[in-house]
Amino acid sequence: MFLPGVEANSKPSPWTRAIDALRATGASEYPQIWHLFAFKPEAGEHLARFTQAILREEAPLTPGFRELIAAYTSRKNHCPF
Repeated sequence: MFLPGVEANSKPSPWTRAIDALRATGASEYPQIWHLFAFKPEAGEHLARFTQAILREEAPLTPGFRELIAAYTSRKNHCPF
């Protein structure tokens, strides 16, 4: 994580539980933005809803194709999607 202060100061939230659950399985890769969501759950909630609206709203590209573009971009940036 690039922001250790954020990672070390998460608040109780679904994001914190998701991070803890994945770590408990030994998983080392998950979206690092989850730490930001866990640090500021109230802000993360808005960003997560915004992202889903962008990926799911009516548009010329299907939601699946938009997710494929996001996954490809994440891969090129060496980030798990």
